[in-house]
Amino acid sequence: MSSLPDPRRDLTFTKASPGSAIPENLGNASSALSPPLGQQGASARTESVPGPLSPLVVDLDGTLIKTDLLVESVCSLLGQEPLTLFRLPIWLLKGRAHLKRKIAQRVQLDATLLPYRTELLGYLRAEHNKGRSIVLATASDEQFARQVADHLKLFDMVLASDGINNLAGDRKRARLVAHFGEKGFDYVGNESRDLAVWSSARKAIVVSPNPRLKRTVAKFAQFQSAFEERRVTLGEYWRALRPQQWLKNILVFVPLFAAHLFTEPILSIRTVIAFVAFCCCASSGYLINDLCDLPADRHHPSKRLRPFASGRLPLAYGLVAAPALVVLGCLLAWLLSWWSVGFLLLYFTLTVAYSLRLKKVVLLDVFLLATFYTLRIIAGGLAAAVPLSVWLLAFSMFLFLSLAFIKRNAELAIMRRVDGDRAKARSYELSDAELLVSKGTACGYAAVLVLSLYIASGSVKSLYSTHQVLWLVCPLLLYWIDYLWLVAHRGQMPHDPLVFAVRDRTSRILVLLMLAAALIAI
Repeated sequence: MSSLPDPRRDLTFTKASPGSAIPENLGNASSALSPPLGQQGASARTESVPGPLSPLVVDLDGTLIKTDLLVESVCSLLGQEPLTLFRLPIWLLKGRAHLKRKIAQRVQLDATLLPYRTELLGYLRAEHNKGRSIVLATASDEQFARQVADHLKLFDMVLASDGINNLAGDRKRARLVAHFGEKGFDYVGNESRDLAVWSSARKAIVVSPNPRLKRTVAKFAQFQSAFEERRVTLGEYWRALRPQQWLKNILVFVPLFAAHLFTEPILSIRTVIAFVAFCCCASSGYLINDLCDLPADRHHPSKRLRPFASGRLPLAYGLVAAPALVVLGCLLAWLLSWWSVGFLLLYFTLTVAYSLRLKKVVLLDVFLLATFYTLRIIAGGLAAAVPLSVWLLAFSMFLFLSLAFIKRNAELAIMRRVDGDRAKARSYELSDAELLVSKGTACGYAAVLVLSLYIASGSVKSLYSTHQVLWLVCPLLLYWIDYLWLVAHRGQMPHDPLVFAVRDRTSRILVLLMLAAALIAI
């Protein structure tokens, strides 16, 4: 083990600030920070502090906050600079502390948006108000630890990794013993890696519902109390995959129905396989998007409740599940053809590029959203071996562009309630709303025009015996497009337009009427 650095470098003492109520917004806290009082003498680092006022040392990752700052900062860094993925192993060769420092130098952490544990924060504030010294000791980089401490204005001392020494396990225990003496502090931790620290602590406070961990901790130190939250359920892991978004993958069935081949069992089975493959890749893309978009999601009034943004699910789950789902999707597509695998990988590559960078490019983002819809239709045509008509591709392009503009306009309307006239959605400003409406409605009306020209063409007569009935679809589609724009303008569309359409009664009625007209026309 390398020699310990001078512990006096890590001391930052402040006066105890008055208690303040903890806001309900994810447990973020704020109060006034008093100026430093100076550094502790050497004797205080070697003698135990007796009695109930022993320093209370609290861990950060997984304890004070419900997330891991290393994983979160890596995701944020890859979202900003994807090519740094190849530099991470090089930094890691010089040690975890060096890796954390390099990442911290490139990532901006917003400590006000982190998912804090409100109950634990309340306990720490109560102890602080009694005059007890509160210490933050974490393996996270010192830069991040200082930002959290500056935000909470609660800690009398901050100990963290310094770019050379990774303050975890035995190294953290040795540092704390050097400051406070053996059994001279109480420690709040959350995992088995903290057992080394608990072995030298006077009392142990556990932040975990794991009974085995509590029994093990009781063998090392006097067990004081535990802060428990309900265990993560399988339903929460399932919801992280966003299965409600799989409804958009129904578009792979469009070529089969447009060619009136939905009664062919083999073609239907192949299309179902394509549907499941796209569901796997779509969920993988959503996991990557949620991991890279944590700060923005936490600022959003509804997205802040997502499993990763709220801290309910460990970020490691997304890092493991995302590549696994891609592999599964490609294996399913391989059962159809190599062309299907190619289109699926193209779809996944575009979704990742969208999540990492392209969703911040104005106008290009909405064209990509429309492309994602259209790629599903093309993949459905490949799965069912159905040639796609130019009419279908032109209609889908204009319709999905309109829906993509609706999505961005709806986000602006929602964020206006949060930030007022300074509201932004992705890279769109509030002043762009009129432009989004004009372009989006024009695309929607263009889709209806393409449908009208198709109905009036000669090619429709070979597929529909009573093609005149199809004219009923045009006014219904116009009404539905205008209705969606009205709902989005009022800020009442919190979901993707297609997902909203499935949940909205008016949309369901209009879509069923359009489908009924198409079936009658056959």
